[in-house]
Amino acid sequence: MNITMLYSKLHRATVTDANLNYVGSITIDQDLLDAAKMRVGQKIDIVNINNGERFSTYIISGERGKGDICLNGAAARKVHKGDKIIIIAYASMSEEEAERYKPKIIILNDDNTIAQAFEGLE
Repeated sequence: MNITMLYSKLHRATVTDANLNYVGSITIDQDLLDAAKMRVGQKIDIVNINNGERFSTYIISGERGKGDICLNGAAARKVHKGDKIIIIAYASMSEEEAERYKPKIIILNDDNTIAQAFEGLE
């Protein structure tokens, strides 16, 4: 049996833009993707701390070092520039893998630079 577990998250990311006329998804700075071990095309959930919205989309890569967190397409209606969001990635694991796996947690500063990075929830 497999179980869906937290894989990694970007905590308190600041939305830098919302582009309604783009095809869709979320653009995330590639440096942040690398830090969180997230992948282009990966399904993720987004939780908007400011308004409580929760929704799913997929990742596209943004330019390294710019700190971009841009919601695109219909998702742009669920955020405003400056909102704080949590970007959550999950993975399907066997029970044995889930026992050993420690999710990567990246806490961000207001400018989307990394304030803290650690593994595990304890």
